[in-house]
Parts: sequence; structure tokens; C-alpha cells
Amino acid sequence: MKKKGSGPRQYTGVSATIFTIFLWAYAIFSLYPLLWMILYSFKDNTEIFQTNPFGLPQVWRFENYVNAWNQYDVPLYFKNSVIVGAGTVILTIICAMMFTFAVTRLQWKGRDAARTFISTGQFIPVQAILLPVVQTVAGLHLMDTYWSLILPYAAINLAFSCMVYYGFFKGIPKEMEEAACIDGASIWQTFFLIIMPLVGPATMTIAIYVFLSAWNEFLLANVLVGTTAHLKTLPLGVLFFQGQFTTDWGSMGATMVIASLPAIVVYCLFSEQVEGAMTTSGAVKG
Repeated sequence: MKKKGSGPRQYTGVSATIFTIFLWAYAIFSLYPLLWMILYSFKDNTEIFQTNPFGLPQVWRFENYVNAWNQYDVPLYFKNSVIVGAGTVILTIICAMMFTFAVTRLQWKGRDAARTFISTGQFIPVQAILLPVVQTVAGLHLMDTYWSLILPYAAINLAFSCMVYYGFFKGIPKEMEEAACIDGASIWQTFFLIIMPLVGPATMTIAIYVFLSAWNEFLLANVLVGTTAHLKTLPLGVLFFQGQFTTDWGSMGATMVIASLPAIVVYCLFSEQVEGAMTTSGAVKG
């Protein structure tokens, strides 16, 4: 019998073989759409729809990437996505970190109610707030600016970010702040010099999650900047590549690969950090 607390279950024999087969099948099933998209980006319309929809390209058409980059404003859409993603990450981290610091380390009336109120944001679907968001952005005279996307994206991701920070802040011993106060540190010095470095793993987790969320978001972007050509992000750019009478699907596939590449690279580089941060539950070692 397996002893309590003796570590994760070990698979042996037939169980290990079945489990390995399942994992490989799941990996192939998950990666096939990505592989198909990459192959799709090197084909022309005839191969995609008629002669060779699933196999390797008969002729590798690298010009699809050249056309996507030069003829379809991909550099502009790429720049817009980077600006919106970076702006959303910075604003979300600043607001979430300061709010969570206030509700976990400071004493003030209504802090529990404020935390509960912010947490409810995780249960509100984006579709339910489209009209209020548009009215608010228009009322603030932010239409046709990057802020029309950055502010709503930051607000939508605030609840999750505060939840992640909350676990980390609760795990920081208060004696560290008390020692800083004894040494004459102000509340701002304590926040920037003591707290911020200790919640670095949480900040990394939030930055990656929020950036990918803003990078891939389509619905709000389509409503807020769908008619503003110079503010379109990559998901919107892919949508509007379709022509009135014909569409260069190979170049569209190349654009989708370009749009997906940053998200894939970020996930591959930082997936272990995100997993580690999410499983530490805010524990502070030392």
C-alpha cells in the first residue's frame, strides 16, 4: 500500500506503457493543428483546397511570407499587438500589485469587501460588458487610441492578477516589513525594496498570462478598433485579409504563423517558471 506523503504515484509495467501511449497520442493530437498551419502557410490555393490539403507542400512557397510581410501590413499589426500587449502587462501589474499590497498588508475599513468585489471580475464574461466598455471608452474620449484597448484589457485581467498576487503576499512574513520600518524605511520604500523583489515569480506569471491574453484577444479589439486601420492588431489583421473576390490563403497562413510565433516562443521559454510560480502558492523560502 502506498504510504501517505510518499510522493507522486509511480507507473510501472503495463500501466506505464498505457500512460505513455496516451501522452504521445495527446501530444500528437494537440500539435497537429500547429503543424498543419505551418504546412498550410507554404502552399497556394490549389494545394490547400484541391490537390494536397494535408500533405507536405509540393512546392515550398516561401514567397507567402514575403507577401504577408510586405503587402498585408503585418509589420503595422505586429507593432500594434506589441504596444497593446506591453502596455496591458505594465498597467495590470502596477494596479494588481498595489491593490493586493493594500488589502494584504495594510489595515483599512472595507478591504475584504474590496478584494471580494475585484475577485468577482473573473466570473463576468467579456460578451456581457461589450456595450458598457464601448460607452466608457467613448465617454473618456479614448477611441482611436491604444488606450481604448489597453485599459479594458488591464481591467479584464485585474481579477486573475490580484488572485495570483494574493497568495504570494500572504506568504511573506510581516517581520520583514517590521524590520524595514524599524530601520526607518517608509511604506513606499518597503513596497519597492522589500515586497516587489519577493513577488518576482508571481510577476513573471502574470506578465506572461496577461501578454498572451492581450496578444490573442479578438472580440473587444474587433468592436473597439475594427474600423480603425492603423490600430488593428494581428488577430484583426488576419480577419481582414480576405478579399472581395479572392483570397491568398497561403499568405494568410503565413500571417497566422507570424502571429502565433511570439506566443509559442514565450510559452516555450517561460512555461517552467509559470508552472513553478503557480504551484508554490506564495511560499517564501529562506
